[in-house]
Amino acid sequence: MKLKIHKTNASRLLDKAKIPYELISYEVDEADLSAILVAKRLGEDVRQVFKTLVLSGDKNGYFVCIVPGNLDVDLKAAAKVSGNKKAEMIPMKDLLSVTGYIRGGCTAIGMKKKFPAYIHETCLEFDAIFISAGVRGLQIKISPSAFIQYIDAVVADIVTT
Repeated sequence: MKLKIHKTNASRLLDKAKIPYELISYEVDEADLSAILVAKRLGEDVRQVFKTLVLSGDKNGYFVCIVPGNLDVDLKAAAKVSGNKKAEMIPMKDLLSVTGYIRGGCTAIGMKKKFPAYIHETCLEFDAIFISAGVRGLQIKISPSAFIQYIDAVVADIVTT
């Protein structure tokens, strides 16, 4: 028996824009919301499972970085690409009020406000990437080019090596 997957705001927005994607559910572990565990639960390459991070720059305010699940955002590179001198992750307590999403369910699609978005260049190495569908336990499998175009993201090298 197949479980019915409920549409999220992000998936409804993609439907409206006629962008093909697939919704994939996975079992959530509240003690470990890492993209590494999500990739394991999906049975996918962690480099294809992207996490959405929200940062604040000293000049331009909030922006979003979307990076592979096994890598960390490089704050200096993120600041530079976003036109800031400095950038830092926003406090977790502010995530819901700023984006409308919670940790482990944050996506660049359908945030309360459209923020500048930057995605790591390795996304282009894959036919499909996985991003949060806007809730814990649900991922969107989507073509990187369709995702980039939809959220108007800049492709950049924004991770630490």
